[in-house]
Amino acid sequence: MNTFMRKSVLGIAGLAFAGGLAAGPLQHATTAPPAGSTAAPTAVAVQADKPGVDEGKLIPHGVRGEQSRIDLGDEQTANVKAIVAATKKAGMDERAAVISVGTSLQESKLENLGHLGDRNDHDSQGLFQQRPSSGWGTVEQITDPEYSTLAFLKGLKQVDGWQDMPLTEAAQTVQVSAYPDAYAQWEQQAADLVAEHWNS
Repeated sequence: MNTFMRKSVLGIAGLAFAGGLAAGPLQHATTAPPAGSTAAPTAVAVQADKPGVDEGKLIPHGVRGEQSRIDLGDEQTANVKAIVAATKKAGMDERAAVISVGTSLQESKLENLGHLGDRNDHDSQGLFQQRPSSGWGTVEQITDPEYSTLAFLKGLKQVDGWQDMPLTEAAQTVQVSAYPDAYAQWEQQAADLVAEHWNS
């Protein structure tokens, strides 16, 4: 990626915040692998029993580190479906949906969060904890699941080689989180959710 494009992505992302959402109230009990971890990717079995889901695209490199999983409510499931639909609208494949769902699992546990007051990380909101002050859009836009997903995917498209990156590297390049390895723990659940909802 040339310097101009990288600055554009980082300028769009603009989420190089000091604390990161992971330091806030939504931190999951299972910890991500420590920074610099050399844990080898683990082979996975993806539940992709619906026709048309390319299992090889869901997790092409296997998962990295210990995996976390949460039970989803109706709103979270609706948000997964919205992310999948927006990914298709953007003309992107199942892998892009896995990266998007995994990113949202880390950032908001798939909840479309408004401002959290004192617990808020700067002005981060929505499924991807995007910031109006960093150019992601208005509060109304970034708390719209379709808009926020398309904005995330626009950033992802500008990352050279995102298709061949582990989820955590692709997500981190767009999000610029203070906890870059935390995304890895959601790859298996994200893949399972995309397999379940890609053709639903």
